[in-house]
Amino acid sequence: MTKIMILGAHGAMARILTDRLLNETTDTLTLFLRDAARLSQYDDNDRVTLVDGDVHDTATVAKAMADADIVYSNLGGQDLDVQTQSVVDAMHQTGKQRFLYISSLGAQNEVGGKFGEWNEGMIGAYLPAFRRTADLVAKSGLTYTEIRPAWLTNNDEVDYETLTVAEGFKGTEVSRQSVADFAFNVIQAPDTFQNASVGLDKAGTAGDQPSWF
Repeated sequence: MTKIMILGAHGAMARILTDRLLNETTDTLTLFLRDAARLSQYDDNDRVTLVDGDVHDTATVAKAMADADIVYSNLGGQDLDVQTQSVVDAMHQTGKQRFLYISSLGAQNEVGGKFGEWNEGMIGAYLPAFRRTADLVAKSGLTYTEIRPAWLTNNDEVDYETLTVAEGFKGTEVSRQSVADFAFNVIQAPDTFQNASVGLDKAGTAGDQPSWF
């Protein structure tokens, strides 16, 4: 039985991951979010601990992760680096090592061509924080997996390929279920994808932008 802390636990991919962990494993979960009442369906689940807190409060984060074996971050936003630094500090304080986190395509300046230009135009305001996050995590001394999904869909499918930074992106989109599946698999085999930045896309979705734009 593994003890997993999920930060930003109300996020869509975090909720998919939570349900899979509860349904397919015996793992116990600490779900950390700003308003724990949003996950009240887990109030009576003895494998779930709900923590209502602000990730900027490092002491609260550290207290919540005291028993965790693996920390998964579903955090985002234009201050992602500030949020993540608080998590990294809490992990150092509590002696935790294994860290998975959701990043974004473009966080490693790895998206080329017209799609890369389009992506920069669409999310350029967010990418500096994602790039600072990638840098601080890589230098943190933690054993990390950075997950860089392509543009996200709600398609009911698990269909993805993994890409190195050098490979860039072959496709433009990937489902949230696919991202959750990758995270689930790494949590179950934490010796895989160590100190790696992994891109995720759906094969066959190459283009200058995602299909729905």
